[in-house]
Amino acid sequence: QLQLVESGGGLVQPGGSLRLSCTASGFTLDYYAIAWFRQAPGKEREGVSCISSSEGTYYADSVKGRFTISRDNANNTVYLQMNSLKPEDTAVYYCAADELLFRICVLWETLGSWGQGTQVTVSS
Repeated sequence: QLQLVESGGGLVQPGGSLRLSCTASGFTLDYYAIAWFRQAPGKEREGVSCISSSEGTYYADSVKGRFTISRDNANNTVYLQMNSLKPEDTAVYYCAADELLFRICVLWETLGSWGQGTQVTVSS
């Protein structure tokens, strides 16, 4: 069974940092593009960052310069390092995998499965 599990969320003060992890089981991430999405209360899910199988990276304008996506294929894990966090970054963060780079990293869509998400709350 193909599964993605997100972890690393929590409560952090504005200006703080968190690192999210997305770990796959049941398949290898090597040949997939992996994206992080987020959904805040009352808002639609939006794409945040994406990394291709060849480690090309994509970022939403709202997180450029603050978030960094990376992958560790040996550990079947993708990370999202989030620095200089703002209250508007508060959301449930999800990861997803897709074989088609254009679909997930440009269109911010996927036909793949979703994990359960991890809550990130930025508040003083």
